[in-house]
Amino acid sequence: MKDPTISEKILKVLETISGHVWGVPLLILIVGTGIYLTIRIGFLQLRLLPYSLKLAFSFKQDKNSDGDISHFQALMTALAATVGTGNIVGVATAVLLGGPGAVLWMWLSALFGMATKYAEAILAVKYRVVDEKGEMSGGPMYYLERGLKQKWLGVMFAVFGAIAAFGIGNLVQSNAVSSVVKSTFNIQEWVTGLILVIFAGLAIVGGIKSIGRVTAFFVPFMSVFYVIGGLIILVMNVDLIPAAVGVIFSDAFTGKAVAGGAVGAVIRYGVARGVFSNEAGLGSAPIAAAAAKTDMPGRQALVSMTQVFIDTLVICSITGITIVMAGIYSDGTTKAGELTSASFAHFLGNTGSIIVALGLLFFASSTIIGWSYYGEKCFSYLFNAKVVIYYRLLFVIAVFVGAVIKLEIVWAFADIMNGLMAIPNLIGLLGLSGVVVLETRKVLKAIQEEKKQLKKIA
Repeated sequence: MKDPTISEKILKVLETISGHVWGVPLLILIVGTGIYLTIRIGFLQLRLLPYSLKLAFSFKQDKNSDGDISHFQALMTALAATVGTGNIVGVATAVLLGGPGAVLWMWLSALFGMATKYAEAILAVKYRVVDEKGEMSGGPMYYLERGLKQKWLGVMFAVFGAIAAFGIGNLVQSNAVSSVVKSTFNIQEWVTGLILVIFAGLAIVGGIKSIGRVTAFFVPFMSVFYVIGGLIILVMNVDLIPAAVGVIFSDAFTGKAVAGGAVGAVIRYGVARGVFSNEAGLGSAPIAAAAAKTDMPGRQALVSMTQVFIDTLVICSITGITIVMAGIYSDGTTKAGELTSASFAHFLGNTGSIIVALGLLFFASSTIIGWSYYGEKCFSYLFNAKVVIYYRLLFVIAVFVGAVIKLEIVWAFADIMNGLMAIPNLIGLLGLSGVVVLETRKVLKAIQEEKKQLKKIA
């Protein structure tokens, strides 16, 4: 056996560090924060979900309030960054490593993650500022500095976020796109890289208003495309759904599908992949929420929490149930990157593979756009808004680099940065939970007043 190369040694070290960062303590902290916030806001994510979805898709612009983009555009920008490879490959990984029961734990983590996302958005809008360019800037770095009065935590978050954006939000995404385009359509990686550079450049260089317009069109289209493909499978095989859901629930508490019957593995992989997919607790999405035009923090927060519902409870559920229905995960011959495609193909033949390939293409491309905004806001916090143009140019160049090189080390490093983002953010959420409760009371009062006015009109 030959000795490992330097790059292989570095990769092994980074993977070990990543395993510790994304270990049980952090997952407990993320889910625990969600449970704590859920109790403090009185299970608001269940009580006001229909209202929140209606508000998110009303397309109304609060033109009289401060902000750069509408509620809908802010939601689509956040979804652009969130809905990505995790919805296709991440779910498959959870089922392969944790068994079908991992899907249930993804659902439960999303339920409490909605409260976390709600709190993040409230604080992002509450403590946002106007930068030198006249645009809104907000997110964990600002509520850690201005709300919690701990600027050093804000700096930590911004450093981790600016670096993570190049990894999880750029290089690995463009690499995923070029790989799937090469395997499905036999188009060379450098050609895909150039197309992505043009697409990303046009969206990114124009700033948040340009990004908002692109994602408002692109994200609904890509999500509906994949969802319809999945729903066709579910409707055509509706008789298989009860058995699949039954397996998901039974395996969630037995772990029979996992080697050794480890229930802990089912929970860990379900929760971990759920967090990877919807990013609740990482602190990324509130950066987009801070740009929204809104009359009060709580109103945008209600819109933001629907992101978790759409990402995990809708899109990931379609992927997970389809995989369990196909049953290929149990034969041990399919890798995570191929499992979703093979499961769709099990029901729709080559058409199923194309749906997954295009879904991955759309999802990964949109993630690049969304994370470019997150990264530049972290960068401008550390320096200033005037130098953001250099970050954007470097980000666009990195898109091409990611499309044509191997990225195992970059992925592992970005994974670490992504996990480290969560720590200062969760400290801020717990420390400022009282502010979240006060702002929740304000928005609930406003909603009650709206209902009274509607009754009077009626």
